Amino acid sequence: MEKHGVPGRDLYNLPTSMKRFPDKCHYRIEISGVERPSTLEAVIDEMDKRDVPVHRLISMVMGATLLTDDELAQFAKIAHDAKLEVIVTPGPRTLWDIGAQVRTPEGALSGIRFRGSDNLAYVIADIKRAIDFGFRGFLVVDEGLLWLLNEMRKAGDIPKDMVFKVSIFAGHANPAGAKLLESLGANTFNPVADLTMPMLAAIRKTIDIPIDVHVFFLDSWGGFNRIWEAGEITLVTAPCYFKIEPGASVGALYKPWVSPESLAFLAREKVKYAETMIGLIEKNYPEAKLSKVGAKDLAIPKPK
Repeated sequence: MEKHGVPGRDLYNLPTSMKRFPDKCHYRIEISGVERPSTLEAVIDEMDKRDVPVHRLISMVMGATLLTDDELAQFAKIAHDAKLEVIVTPGPRTLWDIGAQVRTPEGALSGIRFRGSDNLAYVIADIKRAIDFGFRGFLVVDEGLLWLLNEMRKAGDIPKDMVFKVSIFAGHANPAGAKLLESLGANTFNPVADLTMPMLAAIRKTIDIPIDVHVFFLDSWGGFNRIWEAGEITLVTAPCYFKIEPGASVGALYKPWVSPESLAFLAREKVKYAETMIGLIEKNYPEAKLSKVGAKDLAIPKPK
């Protein structure tokens, strides 16, 4: 394993990572479930009230297909003006497909890869639609799609400044999987949420791209709350994004019929939790540096 660049054991000594974001900082804040322009406005308002820097938004988890052209244009402009990176969740996706295997308890273990070329074409079309409105960051759950998008990026079929974030739904949990995703063109990577710090340290030793770590996660995924670990996680996994995503489940929160008021309330709560976490890190691990809003390497929308 070590001959090929993968640690032979998880790193129980928790070595301090010497890797950093381009701005030399250790960590950044990511808020998930920013579904609509009104949700985005609530995040920005709460950021300003609390003086909390947020760097990345995981947006349109219900599927970008379901936003109108006007909504996409408005979203891109608001995020651009606020200097926030937007990672768009394209749709349609496998859970919308007519295939039934993924809906069975055992079939779901196969993952949510795209079925057939048609579905690859549909999701690429939705990505290109969002690109036309200026978006540059996208969530990817399928390694085959990641490879294809990276080939398109290299060929100039899509903009070369595209950023691809691999979702927790891809299910990767070890250094070899992380290395595979990096080699396929991933710019940032979200491992499963229940990894120990020695496991995260082994992944960090193996890859250079940012690691996206859930510190507060949905009840349906185990209800993780790792806010008190965040400072040490920062030092071990830098550069890292901290993901704050409380709630009941993806299915309960990120559907088009969830009220805008509910989404805005939860978005404000996420910023509040980020404020608490940042305060704890600054008190207990002052050497850990937080990026400023609008760092130059962020995939901030470029509306036309």
